[in-house]
Amino acid sequence: MTASFPESALSSSRQARTRVLVCDDSAVIRGLIVRLLETDQGIEVVGTAANGRDAIAAVARLQPDVVVLDIEMPVMDGLTALPELLRVQPTLQVVMASTLTTRGAEVTLRALQLGAADYVPKPTAVAGIASADGFRQELLGKVKALGMALRRRLAQKSSVFAAAVRPRPRQTLSVAARPEILAIGASTGGPQALFRLVRDLGSGFPLPVLITQHMPAAFLSILADHITKLGCLPCREAREGERIERGRIYLAPGDRHMLVKGDRTAPRITLSSAAPENFCRPAVDPMLRSVAEVFGGRSLVVVLTGMGHDGLAGAREIVAKGGMVLAQDEASSVVWGMPGAIVQAELASAVLPIDRMGEKILALCSGAAGSA
Repeated sequence: MTASFPESALSSSRQARTRVLVCDDSAVIRGLIVRLLETDQGIEVVGTAANGRDAIAAVARLQPDVVVLDIEMPVMDGLTALPELLRVQPTLQVVMASTLTTRGAEVTLRALQLGAADYVPKPTAVAGIASADGFRQELLGKVKALGMALRRRLAQKSSVFAAAVRPRPRQTLSVAARPEILAIGASTGGPQALFRLVRDLGSGFPLPVLITQHMPAAFLSILADHITKLGCLPCREAREGERIERGRIYLAPGDRHMLVKGDRTAPRITLSSAAPENFCRPAVDPMLRSVAEVFGGRSLVVVLTGMGHDGLAGAREIVAKGGMVLAQDEASSVVWGMPGAIVQAELASAVLPIDRMGEKILALCSGAAGSA
């Protein structure tokens, strides 16, 4: 299914440019990031700042859509500035520019918990930023996606537009058998959604949980620690050959696809270095295909906020085997790419805000699914 949008909303979306403020204490790096952003005609750099205090003043004055915010800065660092930036402009989308270090990962995850929308791993050397095409593509892709998502959310305040894009779940939420495994896929905005969902599932959740989150390898062990520290279910990066047990969370490790092998009575993890899918490794699709193969109709899948459509092909196989797929709704998603693809393909049995997702999962596990 392809959503039908009012022509006025579409034309304004095509014409709008994402307004960006760049904040970094290095004038050289600020200039490089600005030049990278300005290579895309859909982006307008409206200003720069050298520290968090200047960024707060600039946001109040310039009202950008997105801020690219460095973490380590004099006067006021990015983590201190972040809550103030969001207070000045609550709709602001903040992208943290983080180094690929343990400290960078730790601070970035704290920033995501405080309200940052996403992050970009920043090469540590100026030459790396100038020459890394991967950094450029990730920066442009995330900034544009966040700008577009912001415009869509603002446009949906119009009742006419909201009616045009209202998701249609599949006609039934009933399943023949209770699920025996929960598999979750997420990308942009995923850590925030995962923290809320794991808290809502609680410490007595009866199923094993598999999570594929698009993230650099340096970040994933820190993410697992943060999930464990919620005090609900223990979480760690998955290990080759380990037994999948109930009440535990297995996180796909950096640069490896996480798959299930064996059978339902003795499932095990296997890790794969096969080619990236949907430009990602780990990717959600390989995980879901293996879950469908082993657990069939006893599979429960949740697709959370994220760019692109990773998880769509795997979700088709889950549904074909009789399993169930839930999708996060657009209003609570940072970017409604991955869950939106599920909804538009009419694979979702329910489309839910993140604050209702845990409740629905628990009802399904107890056999009291109710209606969407």
